[in-house]
Amino acid sequence: MLGKNEIKQIRSLSQKEFRDESGLFVVEGEKLVREALSSSFDVVKLYRVEEIGEEAMSRITMLSSPSPVLAVVRKPLDSDSQPESSELSLALDSVRDPGNLGTIIRIADWFGIKKIFASSDTVEVFNSKVVQATMGAIFRVEVIYCDLARTLSGAVRRGIPVYGTFLEGDNIYSAELSPEGIVVMGSESNGISPQISGIVSGKIHIPSFPDGSATSESLNVAVATAITCSEFRRRLTL
Repeated sequence: MLGKNEIKQIRSLSQKEFRDESGLFVVEGEKLVREALSSSFDVVKLYRVEEIGEEAMSRITMLSSPSPVLAVVRKPLDSDSQPESSELSLALDSVRDPGNLGTIIRIADWFGIKKIFASSDTVEVFNSKVVQATMGAIFRVEVIYCDLARTLSGAVRRGIPVYGTFLEGDNIYSAELSPEGIVVMGSESNGISPQISGIVSGKIHIPSFPDGSATSESLNVAVATAITCSEFRRRLTL
């Protein structure tokens, strides 16, 4: 049986304040829990519906329909990792939607990108909606919250190319791209901020087809991330 205090503590992890205070977050679903158990993350406690009952599971779940298993997992320590010249990384400038962040983490995992640098106002990675949307990629891709302008400026000083997607950039399919560097993706509503735009050394653009035709105003940031990562990785096979 779960006591009231234990239920209250688990439920409190739906709020960032209590995730920060406790250093814990919730993972739900058989696939995600398996990923957590096979990762380097510390699984503090595991709850299975056959052990605690459906009623108890319905009281601790963050989902609209309870899953068969829920885990309370310890957050990793904050990282001070910096961009490396030998790898491709992503940078997120004020991405606020949990589903978008989760999907971007999953995209990064698919394309072998191990680090995502995020502005402090990007949605928190341990938000339950983000965790669910990653489909387990959260355990393989490191999201580093930082002063993004400072991090990118430091990368430029070290000779690391910084790319960003813009409406007025060079066509991504014909632009000169390095296999290493940082790709900046902007917020859903405003794109890349003026401060970060001034740091970007290579502005690129995903064209619509056919060129000049009436089309949608913009792409979803996660979709744009997938297209961009795919093109960078495609260059490695040429």
